[in-house]
Amino acid sequence: MTLWHVQEHIEKNGQAHGLRKRPGTTLDNVHAWETASNYCVYNGLALLLLSFHPRFATHRFAGPAIAGGGLVFSGSIWALLMRLCSLRMLGPVTPLGGMAMIAG
Repeated sequence: MTLWHVQEHIEKNGQAHGLRKRPGTTLDNVHAWETASNYCVYNGLALLLLSFHPRFATHRFAGPAIAGGGLVFSGSIWALLMRLCSLRMLGPVTPLGGMAMIAG
């Protein structure tokens, strides 16, 4: 069974996480959570591929930009959805993480 089969099974059964059981959770919140999680996985794959490249494996900007951007992008979405902080300023911070990922 591949990773894609597992993800498909989880999405069909709705048991990916307990987010749907939290009060006040909408379908948009679940979609945003899935987007943040997918980008986190994609960033991990990008860092893995980057480490195999002879020129960029020791690059001082690419790896940290992808890792830091992914942390800011996904982390801010997760924090907003889990209501870990009452600061709504994290919404505008999310695109900055995306720009850092693209720059890497």
